[in-house]
Amino acid sequence: MTSIRVAAPLVMLLLSGCVVGPNHQAPEVSLPSKFAEGAQTSNGDVSMKAWWTAFSDTRLNGYMQTGLSQNLSVLQALERINQAQASVVSAGAGGLPSLDIDAQGERSGTKDIGGRLGPTSTAPQSSAVGGASASWFLDLFGLYRRSKESALASLDAAYASVDVARLSLLSQVAAAYIDVRYYQERIAITKKNLGSRRETLDLTKLQLEAGAASRLDVVQAEGLVNSTLSELPGLETQYRTAAHRIATLLGMPASTLLPELQRGARQPVARYSTKTGIPADLIRNRPDIRASERQLAAAVAQIGVAEAQLYPAITLGGSISPSYTRVAGSGESGILSWSFGPALSLPIFDGGALRANVKSSESSAREAYLSWKQTVLDAVEEVENALAAVARDGRTVAALRATVKSYEEALQLATASYRDGASSLLDVLDAQREVSTAQASLAQAVQQMAQDYVSLNVALGGGYAFGSPTAQVASAKLVLKN
Repeated sequence: MTSIRVAAPLVMLLLSGCVVGPNHQAPEVSLPSKFAEGAQTSNGDVSMKAWWTAFSDTRLNGYMQTGLSQNLSVLQALERINQAQASVVSAGAGGLPSLDIDAQGERSGTKDIGGRLGPTSTAPQSSAVGGASASWFLDLFGLYRRSKESALASLDAAYASVDVARLSLLSQVAAAYIDVRYYQERIAITKKNLGSRRETLDLTKLQLEAGAASRLDVVQAEGLVNSTLSELPGLETQYRTAAHRIATLLGMPASTLLPELQRGARQPVARYSTKTGIPADLIRNRPDIRASERQLAAAVAQIGVAEAQLYPAITLGGSISPSYTRVAGSGESGILSWSFGPALSLPIFDGGALRANVKSSESSAREAYLSWKQTVLDAVEEVENALAAVARDGRTVAALRATVKSYEEALQLATASYRDGASSLLDVLDAQREVSTAQASLAQAVQQMAQDYVSLNVALGGGYAFGSPTAQVASAKLVLKN
């Protein structure tokens, strides 16, 4: 009998350390040693690299810092961290002892107020009843420990989601700013071309008066002027739309930045190249990959939660309930009742529901792994695409600069020849169209080169922790051991 009393606590102690279900292991995926057009050297941690400073634009630098501190999407993501932290507490609370206390007091009696029914009054009495109940679920198979593990992984995912929001913000602010400067450039080009075409129209009118041009020439020149005028409203609308977008991203009312942006600036051009590192760097640097891995960890822990429900559940409970009664003129009485004992719950027949829950949890974990793998491969593709574009954008811009220079020279020659009467107005108008088209193409190519530079750095996971290193999760590998 003594051996049983000694062995029972040991068995309970061993059972209390048992946690069913698989432990999460860091997932793996086969990746190439380098990007197709990249180097073979790791670029380390790029989360705090302010890549946008390559544009040498102080206004853009200020917008980036402002957005990181007050963007509403980032602030919402931070609130989700608070929710996840509360969920951690809630998930583990069921495995801790609980205590509830209640109390009630009452005074009662009756009094005859009519007298026709005889004496009906009773002496007043006072009563008080209290109680305390305690319970403790013995988490023998890790039901609540796995629940807390899942909640902690979800908390890590919430931290990573903040980084995702910050990275997305950087991408959107930079893209909107590049668009603002692009449309300002297009507006300036259009106004310059408008002035040139008005000069051609004036010259054609003078030649018409001198008999050296026809009414057809004047109408054609007027048509080109009006066509150029029609381009300005659309460009101005797109400029304002991009400016309003920046204001919203910075958590400001739309149009508040218009006076500042209207001062104008050159189109952003990156002054130095980006080190791409190797594909394996993305697993550390990309917050969406870390968030996906943490979601996988949460799903794996849920398998243990489902498996724990297949086993017996033991709850230790007890209660104490004192009561006190005092009747005027009759004395006092009190009772103390108590109870204590374990409660056992053993699932026997459930129609297969618990087993189905386990299979469902296992399937969810496999799906989470596939989602993580897809996120990794998508990230590699994004870097490959951006790297290919950045490597070729410079050649496009250089060719278009030469094109603009050639067409501008052709326009000068055509205009001079037209003034001398050696060529027709059609040659001048065609040359003006070619210059306008080439200048617009060049502005668009410069815009695309800047956007591709942004896309590459965002695809690499750079800059989201700039100015706020605490928003970054230092390690995304959380494994709770038995």
